[in-house]
Amino acid sequence: MNNMKSIRMMIPALLGFALLLSSTACSVPEAAVYADRGDQESGDQVLAVVGGVEITETEVAELMAAPLRKVEQDRYNLLKQGVDQLVAERLLELEAKKRGLELDEFVAQEVEAKVATPTDEEVDAFYEERKARIRQPKEEVAGQIREYLLSQRQGEIHSQLVAELKEEYGYQLMLEPIRLTVAADGFPAKGPVDAPVTIVEFSDFECPYCSRINPALDQVMDNYGDRVRLVFRQFPLSMHPNAQKAAEASLCADEQGKFWQMHDALFKEQRSLAVEQLKEKAARLELDTVAFNECLDTSRHADAVIADFQAGSDLGVSGTPALFINGRFLSGAQPYEALAKVIDEELAMKKDS
Repeated sequence: MNNMKSIRMMIPALLGFALLLSSTACSVPEAAVYADRGDQESGDQVLAVVGGVEITETEVAELMAAPLRKVEQDRYNLLKQGVDQLVAERLLELEAKKRGLELDEFVAQEVEAKVATPTDEEVDAFYEERKARIRQPKEEVAGQIREYLLSQRQGEIHSQLVAELKEEYGYQLMLEPIRLTVAADGFPAKGPVDAPVTIVEFSDFECPYCSRINPALDQVMDNYGDRVRLVFRQFPLSMHPNAQKAAEASLCADEQGKFWQMHDALFKEQRSLAVEQLKEKAARLELDTVAFNECLDTSRHADAVIADFQAGSDLGVSGTPALFINGRFLSGAQPYEALAKVIDEELAMKKDS
């Protein structure tokens, strides 16, 4: 295989099976979300004149802020992907030269040769776990699954090798990520206030994808300890009839110092979020049920939930879960590895600054 081709296929190959596993978030229609550009200035260039009245770039940017932000984020993601690819190539070239090998020989020796072809049993297990989403006969996708598993494992070894070479040869990323200012104070949270990394999560208790990201977030908190603070903010989608009251119930529980206990109970029993079922959960958690019921029945925190939703919309959130890691936006039920990658980058930036 050609030198560059063997390396450059490493990441795209991992995406080849994504069509079977594509949905990771609960979403609202794109047209429902508009956002204020905040501190991002676009200038006052006149883009049109109607009846003698000017329409400026600033006005258009304010109207189209959410899709423009997406374009900016997509551009950053593409640049970052390109930087990562070229950095990996340079590092592998340096190490191959050091060992007196051709690049393709080095990659074959250190990456490809270290992964065995997935067995039929592994392909079967992968298919059985995901057949509800794949919706195709196993015989039609077995080859894709095998290639995906092989590429995934080679990608893991490739990434570990590149990480080790970064330490050996030195590496500094100069590309600045896109950050948004996201309020984190005054909301349910765990982890120290002065943690170097703050994750603000906008979530919906009735969204299945929000429950799927919880194990990854728990793993983050376990592995990073005091270096990470997790902040929870509400984003109940209109498609989920019980999400608003469930959000209010979590804040009623927060009044009694049991937000996270209620949080876990709500996600564990997502099909039991009617008002009476929320009250039953409060009783099981040994809350003061008189105070909790009064809080829920009077909708004491309804305005706070609506304010959270509006804040998320203003930031360009259009689905759940939505995460901001030190202001860097990640959408959908991301795996632990995706979260850890951004957290590690943030910690490295703090260390270097």
